[in-house]
Amino acid sequence: MQFLTKYIQKYWKLFCLAVVFLMFEAMCDLMQPTIMSQVIDVGVANKNLAFVLKMGGWMLLITGLGAISASTRNIVSSIVSQNFGAQLRSDLFSKIQTLSFKNIDKFERASLVTRLTNDVTQFQMFVNGLMRIFVKAPLLCIGGLIMATRLNAQLAVTLALVVPIVGVLIAINMRIGFPFFIRVQRALDGVNGVMREYLSGVRVVKAFNRFDYETARFNQVNEEYRTKATGANRLMSVFSPTIMLTMNFGIVAVLWIGGVRVNQGQMQVGHVIAFINYMTQILFSLMTISMVFNMFVRAKASLGRIGEVFSEQNDMHWDGQAQFPDKMKGRIDFQNVSFSYEGAAGEPVLKNISFTCLPGETIGIIGSTGSGKSSLVSLIPRFYDVSSGKILVDGEDIRTLDPKLVREKIAIVPQKTTLFTGTVEENLRWGKEDATLEEIGQSLRMAQAHEFISTSPEGYQTRIGQGGVNFSGGQKQRLSIARALVRRPEILILDDSTSAVDAATEARIKQSLKKYAQGLTCLLIAQRISSIMDADKIIVLDNGEVVGIGKHQQLIKTCQVYQEIFQSQVGKEVQHAARF
Repeated sequence: MQFLTKYIQKYWKLFCLAVVFLMFEAMCDLMQPTIMSQVIDVGVANKNLAFVLKMGGWMLLITGLGAISASTRNIVSSIVSQNFGAQLRSDLFSKIQTLSFKNIDKFERASLVTRLTNDVTQFQMFVNGLMRIFVKAPLLCIGGLIMATRLNAQLAVTLALVVPIVGVLIAINMRIGFPFFIRVQRALDGVNGVMREYLSGVRVVKAFNRFDYETARFNQVNEEYRTKATGANRLMSVFSPTIMLTMNFGIVAVLWIGGVRVNQGQMQVGHVIAFINYMTQILFSLMTISMVFNMFVRAKASLGRIGEVFSEQNDMHWDGQAQFPDKMKGRIDFQNVSFSYEGAAGEPVLKNISFTCLPGETIGIIGSTGSGKSSLVSLIPRFYDVSSGKILVDGEDIRTLDPKLVREKIAIVPQKTTLFTGTVEENLRWGKEDATLEEIGQSLRMAQAHEFISTSPEGYQTRIGQGGVNFSGGQKQRLSIARALVRRPEILILDDSTSAVDAATEARIKQSLKKYAQGLTCLLIAQRISSIMDADKIIVLDNGEVVGIGKHQQLIKTCQVYQEIFQSQVGKEVQHAARF
């Protein structure tokens, strides 16, 4: 995972500092049983109270030093893990923002949310554990083995039998557990996906009284997650008792062998007690190591999912030196453009599209549902790259330009209106961060939104609920148009953005555009033919192909698809009257 190099370079010093304090803490723990054996074998056996008090004082001092080390280690590890987690989450979010729509479409939205939250948290907890108990456990295990062997080599034979068995159990645990936790994380993606979809469409659910259906749907994915998580935890739970049972057999063997040797006068009682303490420390450390491997399996699964996002390379490339010329403002040329969401090998949704939009022109785009209207305009701000052909903006192939430069010239009002939580003023400043109140007011007037905003008690400070729930569909569309207009773009794209607005309001919006936004190139996608009848040029799409280009009067005579749309919306009588 190469993306981790950055964090290792930044935090390795503090990480090592935490490990140093951890090692000192482990050394303090390892010294206690040996000192206690001397208290019993020398002080208690010889009834030497002074020796007992002396060694007891040393035990207290060592315990105090271990406690100070533990507290310092906790502080350092918390700082490292929290900063690491916050930066990893921030970098992952930034990485997602740099990806093109095509890259993002490879991941489910709910999966990206899970990776940003649960997966990052899982790995953050593992890093924190490394500096708290995960490194301490093998230190205690190795140190306990050395101290126990040094204390009594004969009893250490028991450890030579027990420890390898435990090691094998841990290896089996890790090998079997990893696929289970991958499935658990995917099941969690499903839970997040259903919740996200329900919350975004809660009004529709209420309107159609589909609570039972949504509840059953959620219960299904929730049950799947429960089943996967229970199965993984059940598998993991088998190994811990097995490891504990193996170590307890070792302790029983030590007590039996030690008891026999004490009765024979070949071993001191203090050695047996100290050895059992070391066995207990080793048992604790092996149990911790088993838990570490369980967490490692989860962290590895989460790290792999995070790495998938970091390894995704933006498929858009450009020449960093390319710039727009100064002579043209808002010209658009489509030259034999074809496009497929699956790439060159996929089924094209646009086929051999060619047309020119001159600066200041209003271009209407119309066609049946699924004809490729939204796909066409999504290529201009370079949300996707063309499969073949070229799109020129002001004479420059947009594939040679930084998408940021292209989008600075463009304002788009998408088909699905999106407003963000905050005030009206804050939402409009998305279009232009340093917009003055005068500019905001003018854009609201052009979008026919100033009246209902100014009559609100809070005015421009009116709060917008999540997704704009406190505004009607038409009001949200007008606010979205105002947000685009405040930018004063050279190219304005309205993707069926007046569908919820009445005809009179739509006419006033178009009149404002002609009056206040002269020189603005406008591409207007519409379902209503009345919305684009007065456009300078109308492009008719059918099944991803241009079947007609021209003004209304020309198309009504020459384009069959346009005639059918006009007839279905306006009627045969009006069509007949329009011809005369």
